Amino acid sequence: MANYIANSTNSLAFYLTSDNEKIGELIYEKWYASNAEIKTTNGSKFNLKPKGIWNSKIELKDGEKTILEFKLGWNGVLIKTFFNDLEESFSLRIKGFSSNKFILTDSDKNELLVAEMDTKWNNLNYKYSIKTTNEFESFTNKNVMVLALLHCINYYIYITTIVSVK
Repeated sequence: MANYIANSTNSLAFYLTSDNEKIGELIYEKWYASNAEIKTTNGSKFNLKPKGIWNSKIELKDGEKTILEFKLGWNGVLIKTFFNDLEESFSLRIKGFSSNKFILTDSDKNELLVAEMDTKWNNLNYKYSIKTTNEFESFTNKNVMVLALLHCINYYIYITTIVSVK
């Protein structure tokens, strides 16, 4: 098991750490945009871009290759990964109706990760406390996946907020 912390210092960037060691960052072009960039401490860069009708799907690209995609479904965010040319499916859902906890499960409904959000409304900064299982920690691309999951959560919050306001 591992614990991660994702902090935003403004509404455009999140910094991911574990044991006070920086792992990477998620950077948005503009506030609540679908486009974003992931940078890891080893120098790798990935791009998150919308695709499809009404930008209904978001893809994580490593150059031109899609390595992860997600879209909203009835039960949360449906995620497919294509790391190492192996397709896997996951689901990210909110725990309860008005909770600040998100749970990632695999296709067998095994819990892999819990992310708890703490919003600082006075300055619109966010903090996520993320706890993972040993199974999740065995993933080769776990750091990129955690950063992509932050984008999934932010996307979910953005879309559900728009729908509830209208």
